[in-house]
Amino acid sequence: MELSLPSHLASCNPTPSAQLPKAVARVSPVSLSGGASRIRLFSGKGRRSMEDAPARSPVVSCSSSLQNNGTPAPAAPAIGTGSRIGEVKRVTKETNVAVKINLDGTGVADSSTGIPFLDHMLDQLASHGLFDVHVRATGDIHIDDHHTNEDVALAIGTALLQALGDRKGIHRFGDFSAPLDEALIHVALDLSGRPHLSFDLQIPTQRVGTYDTQLVEHFFQSLVNTSGMTLHIRQGS
Repeated sequence: MELSLPSHLASCNPTPSAQLPKAVARVSPVSLSGGASRIRLFSGKGRRSMEDAPARSPVVSCSSSLQNNGTPAPAAPAIGTGSRIGEVKRVTKETNVAVKINLDGTGVADSSTGIPFLDHMLDQLASHGLFDVHVRATGDIHIDDHHTNEDVALAIGTALLQALGDRKGIHRFGDFSAPLDEALIHVALDLSGRPHLSFDLQIPTQRVGTYDTQLVEHFFQSLVNTSGMTLHIRQGS
């Protein structure tokens, strides 16, 4: 949004004889990460900015109690300003999860779930998808990884749904093949608003590190359920 301002309002030391260029005020989108909105003044010779009052972001809360599992809900880390950001906090008896994603980011990942392999895969999601993924999670991983794996996926799906908004103007279909040494994986998706998972992977080992590979399909099922995504994953021959 642009507002024309009288030139004397854009100068700290206006003089009657000085011919000052016309200034334009551009209002940047309000940061959904809780930062202050900024109004920047641009003139022909330079640029200054002044801050408006801080704006709070809407948060989708799935919490039943902040301390049901004995730990406080983790705070999601700061994330860059963008127009398509989703922020979700999910708290259950077993887990506390905080997620922020920025679809207009640069591939920055900052994930800490207590499950090293899951952290690694979330990093790959960000770096190859070129959007920012920030996750903080605590859970009952002393029992197993099931609840944390599921709730992280549910929160990411909800954050994606929130970030997409009304979905106007997006390229809703995607198709990609990734050859990684002996593995060839095909993925096709539709951000249709209709959740569906078709999963056909033969993972040759039961565990990767401490991660139970049976949880991979459950992660993607949870993701599509809350994001409204149709997702097909196939393993090439």
